[in-house]
Amino acid sequence: MRVPIRKGDVRLGQKPDPYLTESKYRELQAKLVRMKESRPKLAMEVRRLAEMGDFSENAGYQLAKGRLRGLNQRMIDLENHLKTAVIIEPNQDTDLVQIGSRVTVEREGKQRVYTILGSTESDPDRGVISYLSPLGAYLMGHETGQAVTVEQGGKEATYKIIKVEMI
Repeated sequence: MRVPIRKGDVRLGQKPDPYLTESKYRELQAKLVRMKESRPKLAMEVRRLAEMGDFSENAGYQLAKGRLRGLNQRMIDLENHLKTAVIIEPNQDTDLVQIGSRVTVEREGKQRVYTILGSTESDPDRGVISYLSPLGAYLMGHETGQAVTVEQGGKEATYKIIKVEMI
């Protein structure tokens, strides 16, 4: 069974963001180990269902084979991501915003704290933003006391950097 390639899918051929914290790297390694441990069970299920006869009308076999194929692809993708991963080690001697910085900004009298990491770990609800996000990209390379104007949806917002810390 061939899986169609959708030409409109922008994620095709896109490499994952290599920047990871040490804890996220270990978490992904543990996930890979769990995937490798679950693979033999899926392979046994495919083998068991293959013995039930005609492949073309064996829906259980087709589903199990698809799950195994999906698991294999996720394992390959995760192994490649871990091979190319760059562990975030921020420079402690600078007040510049960089990957691995915790930045306190003020906008319209309200302060917010953002941690700037790679896109793999971004979680805007918890204040973790990617260095590739609009705000993260504008903050990169600036230092305490500077104001940064960010264009968001046709509107401009000015953020003043109050404090820069390393995680």
